[in-house]
Amino acid sequence: MNKFILVTGLVTALVVAASGASWSAETGQTQKIETGAKAAVVTDAKGASGTTAAVMGEPARIEVAFVLDTTGSMGGLIDGAKRRIWGIADEIRKAHPNAEIRMGLVGYRDRGDAYVTKKTDLTSDISAVYGELIGFQAQGGGDWPESVNEALSVAVNGLAWTRTPDTRRIVFLVGDAPPHMDYPQDVPFTDTLKIAEREGVIVDALQCGDAKDTELAWKTIAQLGHGRWVRIPQEGGVVQISTPWDEKILKIQIELNKTVVPYGSLKRQSDVRKKAEVQSAAPAPAASDMAGYAMRAPVAAERKVVTGEGDLVADAIAEKVDAGKIARDELPEELRGLSSADVKAAIAAKAATRQTLQGELEGLVKQRDAHIAAEKAGRPAGRDGFDGVVEELVREQTR
Repeated sequence: MNKFILVTGLVTALVVAASGASWSAETGQTQKIETGAKAAVVTDAKGASGTTAAVMGEPARIEVAFVLDTTGSMGGLIDGAKRRIWGIADEIRKAHPNAEIRMGLVGYRDRGDAYVTKKTDLTSDISAVYGELIGFQAQGGGDWPESVNEALSVAVNGLAWTRTPDTRRIVFLVGDAPPHMDYPQDVPFTDTLKIAEREGVIVDALQCGDAKDTELAWKTIAQLGHGRWVRIPQEGGVVQISTPWDEKILKIQIELNKTVVPYGSLKRQSDVRKKAEVQSAAPAPAASDMAGYAMRAPVAAERKVVTGEGDLVADAIAEKVDAGKIARDELPEELRGLSSADVKAAIAAKAATRQTLQGELEGLVKQRDAHIAAEKAGRPAGRDGFDGVVEELVREQTR
């Protein structure tokens, strides 16, 4: 792409942002729109501080969407996100143990690639989000800019945000290249961020690497999104702390996955099996993060092995269903030939095994928590990696 076009487009966006106008990609003209934008401070990761939109009071729900550049240069960041997504979810739950946590993903590349955007809607089913993230590969990209405008539009306008005062809504834009500002029939980020402001969605901009044109765009996006611009290492800078208890936790996690009994439609059963398989294949520290997240569920009956719906054992423990009354065609094949009494007995046995394993797991998670807390306490203040920055900003922006 001609760099003159890129710089001209970004400068236009800055002028538009300063004047409160809306820019049309098709006509190249601006239209004045009144806005009540509040000032935001942009800094780098160390000593970061700034002004963000906030709603007072403890949140009942926290929604976080990651908008990730998935082109070839982003391999390190994507790998780190795969390893730490459960840890990020667990840190949010630690800070807000009674809040419902929902996450979503928007992977983006550019026009002409295998896809421009790939969306996973906001959901409390973190297992499903993890499964989608595992499928992301860093590929594509040719010219320098990417379809950032479209990705932000999908995140702000295309995800199922909860519009209640006790919900915190945060978008993390993560990438290393600026937006294309020359595409026809594209929605400029200036327009999208006006909608985000109106809907109470904070947009933070995490810049991988140190490209100056990206810095200009990301700082503008953070300011208009009432969020923060933070520079993180090109490869993500993720820090995953291993502990002596991780391998034991992984073994228990694998055994817990064997207690999962999918039921319902064939598709739902298949989805539940895939989630359990993906979790069983996770690295030991990631499995420990999964375990921590599950064990910190506000209600013991909600300590699910896989999040989301479709595990008969979890639903029987929570007394949502009577295992003996499930239609035969909604049971997994190995249970269809059993009597109702035998189905109930089989599910009860799985539930008892699960309870025993979760009891063992609880003690290990507490020891792991203490080890990690001690290691973090001994480190210098301020972390500039993807996971540390996200955790810090979520804590700040959900107070």
